[in-house]
Amino acid sequence: MSNFEQSAVVEQSPVAELVETRGHAGAEWLARYSSSLMGVFGTPQRVLVRGAGCLVWDADGKEYLDLLGGIAVNALGHAHPFVTSVIASQLATLGHVSNFFTSPTQIALAEKLLALSKAPAGSKIFFTNSGTEANEAAFKLARRNSAGPDGKPRTKIIALEGAFHGRTMGALALTAKEAYRAPFEPMPGGVVHIPFGDIEALRNAVDDTVAAVFLEPIQGEAGVRPLPAGYLQAARELTSQAGALLILDEVQTGIGRTGKWLASEDAGIVPDAVTLAKGLGGGFPIGALVTFGEKTSSLLTAGQHGTTFGGNPVATAAALATLHTVESQHVLENVRAVGEHLRAALAAVDGVTAVRGEGLLIGFDLDADVAPAAVTAALDAGYIINSPGPRTIRLAPPLILTEDQADRFLAALPAILQTAKEAQ
Repeated sequence: MSNFEQSAVVEQSPVAELVETRGHAGAEWLARYSSSLMGVFGTPQRVLVRGAGCLVWDADGKEYLDLLGGIAVNALGHAHPFVTSVIASQLATLGHVSNFFTSPTQIALAEKLLALSKAPAGSKIFFTNSGTEANEAAFKLARRNSAGPDGKPRTKIIALEGAFHGRTMGALALTAKEAYRAPFEPMPGGVVHIPFGDIEALRNAVDDTVAAVFLEPIQGEAGVRPLPAGYLQAARELTSQAGALLILDEVQTGIGRTGKWLASEDAGIVPDAVTLAKGLGGGFPIGALVTFGEKTSSLLTAGQHGTTFGGNPVATAAALATLHTVESQHVLENVRAVGEHLRAALAAVDGVTAVRGEGLLIGFDLDADVAPAAVTAALDAGYIINSPGPRTIRLAPPLILTEDQADRFLAALPAILQTAKEAQ
């Protein structure tokens, strides 16, 4: 067993007793789901009841290798013993306080994130419960950068075609996909979407009427599309010249997902703000807005934003445990090595036409519109993957995925793709 793997022997949880999981098949749970939960997610693919490391099991006892990690959330896999022990210990000590107060874990996590992001003096943290909430806070931050030259207001925010920043109203205004936006029009105003990766289009769009530019270093929901080389540097130069904020959405790419703490590290720039979530809590809900420097950090003042649960002691303890484990267990090195191995091997698979990504955020394209069918075939074969497009598969497994586990999937993939094509 590697340093990263955990035993598949998991005792029955006390929670399982409360919800009577024993003796109930997946089909029965799904029938109860459809009659009790709002249908915004469609029909769940499976009913999962427990996990350990990179493995999960459904209500019928079937085992799966989780190559999606709760969509880049379960950074250390499922039921990580250190993270779960820290959560239990903190909950038994102090579970929640209002933001009239603070806690040592909240302060320590803020300090740790500022250090990991190499933020300059005067930088600050605002904690949220999710990525979309972090982007909502960033949207409000952008609105506060409203004073342009000669007293003219800054009224525009720039985002990219293909962008996904969340589904609450401010974040949804930044999100590009029309199917997500149309039912809820009108959106909060002023957001302009420009072509992805086109520096000239960015140059033409950024002027002194722009309050902020929102960018994902790698667009995950659009099929794992990295920004082209030089784009972040150009964005920093143009926003600085225009007095606009450069806000990087690293909700999916941050906290080690690309083999670095932030995907934007190699660009050699200092943004005005970064949003984080997903892997930050190792599966426990938490997000963060990081503001860089005193000027940006002072844009939101007392009473202008808030949250009931954001930064609570349990969430911040979970995040501290996750960050400590990533550092002490050399997880970033594993992400780089296993990610490189996976991408190289995927490129050699028959039917795969392109491979993109960095670390363990990987997208690969197929030679036919069979990606949704491949997701189904993979589930039947015991693998959890995702299809953000008709020809695209996304992998975002736990950062502790081993090379042996990756090879299991690679060995099964040709048959999965063949099954998918036959199902069409």
